[in-house]
Amino acid sequence: MRTGDAIIVNRVNSGWENETPKQAVWERWLAEHTAGFLLFARQQARCEADAQDLVQEAVVQSWRRQANGTPPPLGWVFATIRRRAVDLARSEDRRANRESATSSDTAWCWFDSTVEDRERNLLIQAAMQNLPEIYRAVITLKVWGELTFPEIAEALEIPANTAASRYRYGLAELRVLTKEAFI
Repeated sequence: MRTGDAIIVNRVNSGWENETPKQAVWERWLAEHTAGFLLFARQQARCEADAQDLVQEAVVQSWRRQANGTPPPLGWVFATIRRRAVDLARSEDRRANRESATSSDTAWCWFDSTVEDRERNLLIQAAMQNLPEIYRAVITLKVWGELTFPEIAEALEIPANTAASRYRYGLAELRVLTKEAFI
């Protein structure tokens, strides 16, 4: 018994008695060709997860192009895997280039501001970066996100009283960190 036949037998034995002939054909087709699709996709992709995604997307797209619902020609699937791999690689390269260009900006500012406010904003940004993450998250959500303490508690999965106390402690630390600049 071949692998594809075993899948069909297992499906029938597990309660899929009403399986249509088209489903059986698809099951056999997938069992016979998935390993080849995956091997080809691994050669095209940069990681295993991408290869598996490419195969799934290519089979679905090829199936949709097939008007009668029968399995598509193998060439369609392999060509679709190749096209999608090229598109994925280009997309990842563009994203990496954007991230690289963005990270090289040394004067990147967190806040939208006018020219007059830039120095003060950079000071606050530096102070926020020196805060512990637990305070920084609460202050950001409260001040810039305009959330209430119950909403902050839900977002951070902490009690509302904890969110309020972290906000108070965070503001106290911010005052210490910015004290010299605002005297």
